[in-house]
Amino acid sequence: MDVTRLLFVRHGETAWNRVLRFRGRADVPLNATGRAQARRVAARLASLDLAAVYASPLSRTIETARLIAAPHGLAVAPEDALVDLDYGAWQGRTPAEVARSDGARLQRWRTDPARVRIPGGEPLGALRARVLRLVRRLVRRHRGATVVLVSHDIVGRTLVAALLGLPLRTVWRIGQDNAALSVFEHGPGGFAVVSVNDTGHLTPRTTRA
Repeated sequence: MDVTRLLFVRHGETAWNRVLRFRGRADVPLNATGRAQARRVAARLASLDLAAVYASPLSRTIETARLIAAPHGLAVAPEDALVDLDYGAWQGRTPAEVARSDGARLQRWRTDPARVRIPGGEPLGALRARVLRLVRRLVRRHRGATVVLVSHDIVGRTLVAALLGLPLRTVWRIGQDNAALSVFEHGPGGFAVVSVNDTGHLTPRTTRA
C-alpha cells in the first residue's frame, strides 16, 4: 500500500510573533529564537528519507525550510499556495490596534472567520481552496514518499480543519506553535491526520506558550 506522508512545519518565531502582530504577506525574518527553533525541527527530521521540501516564498519560511532541506541535499521549492493569508488593512497591526478602528469585524474574525472579509484581504475560504489543491497535487506527484511543507499559522490551522472535514470556524481551536510539526498521510482511504502541533523537539527555552 502506497502511503504518502506530508510533514507540515510552521516557521520559527519572528519579532512580530512576540507581539501577535498580523503578519500576512509582510516579509518578516526569523529572530534568534526562530532560528534556534528551525534548527531543532531540522534535527528532528534529519534521519528521514525526504523526497522534497516546499515552502511559502516569504523569508521566514524559506529560511526554516533551508535548514530542514540541507541535511538531505535538497533545494527548497517555493510554493505560492503555501503563502500566509493576505490580511489586507490589518497587516502589520496588533489586534489591539485593529480593535480601535474595526472592533466588530475583529470580534467576528475570532468567532467565525470564514464569514469575515478583512478590508483588502483574502477570504479564509480562498486560502482553504488553494492549500487543498496543492496537497492533492503533491500526493499525486510524490506517491508513497515523504515531503515537507513549511508554511504559516493560519495555513496549518486551515489545513487541519479541512482534512478533518471541520468547519472553518473551528480553526482557533487548533494549535499551531512556531516550529511545530503536524503529520498527514494519504492512502487508499484518503487523508488521515496523524499528529497536530507537535513541539517535542523544542526545549523550554525555545517554546512559547
